[in-house]
Amino acid sequence: MDYDRHGALVRTAIPGLPPPKRGKVRDIYDLGESYLMVATDRISAFDVVMPNGIPDKGKVLSSISEFWFQHFSWMPNHILTTDVRKYPAVLQPYAKDLARRSMLVKKAQPLPVECVARGYLIGSGWKDYQRTGSVCGISLKAGYAQAAKLESPIFTPAFKAEQGEHDENITYARTVELVGAECAATLRERTLELYSKGAEYARSRGIIIADTKFEFGLLAGQIILIDEVLTPDSSRFWPADQYAVGSNPPSLDKQYVRDYLESLNWNKTPPGPELPAEVVERTREKYLQAYRELTGQNL
Repeated sequence: MDYDRHGALVRTAIPGLPPPKRGKVRDIYDLGESYLMVATDRISAFDVVMPNGIPDKGKVLSSISEFWFQHFSWMPNHILTTDVRKYPAVLQPYAKDLARRSMLVKKAQPLPVECVARGYLIGSGWKDYQRTGSVCGISLKAGYAQAAKLESPIFTPAFKAEQGEHDENITYARTVELVGAECAATLRERTLELYSKGAEYARSRGIIIADTKFEFGLLAGQIILIDEVLTPDSSRFWPADQYAVGSNPPSLDKQYVRDYLESLNWNKTPPGPELPAEVVERTREKYLQAYRELTGQNL
């Protein structure tokens, strides 16, 4: 296990297991009958993974996901256990490293569609609306301001790109072509239901979830929820007491890192610059605040 000088876990390695499939944040180990998903403390911005991480970030992501998987108990998901004591023997020497930042999950076949729900007009959706009066091909009424709440959430799917490439926004018709009409309808319905119920709960805790993305997979012919759920990495979290229509609210996520990088003379291609201690600590606190406010507990 590799930790950086700030104490962030940036790379995992488990002797006795094949090398993991490494994403921007997660290392995924194939255990034969199941996968071990480990959320490291790596952080990416502009599709570039930074050389140093954010301590406890992986624990926040896994713990928030676990919270939502339990909250949405009516929706089948891929979790087998997050209790490291129940992990296979080969993982026990690394129980301390894996605790709170990993989960043993079922092997589902991921669907090739990122299921995005938008409840507020911000980011690329706001730019799209300004240019065309619509978001990802969905026409909206005139007169919305930046960060305005939509009359009802919209489903704006994306095609999941290969690692290192940008996801591509697609139409609902293209979603039907990719997964079939029945599956596409189910994905849209469940995405909007999960987002609406999650956003309602979060709002009661003082957090606005402006938008999010879900991932689903197939297991024995059943659509199940996989990957991470309503985390600061997959969603836009705004403190409700700092929200105002007409401006881009501060986010409880890696926006602090993005803002720092924007102040540099960096061309947004690898390698990313080393993050200074202040940026690391301020970003860490944003993630811990998100967990604290959402769950009412300290990590």
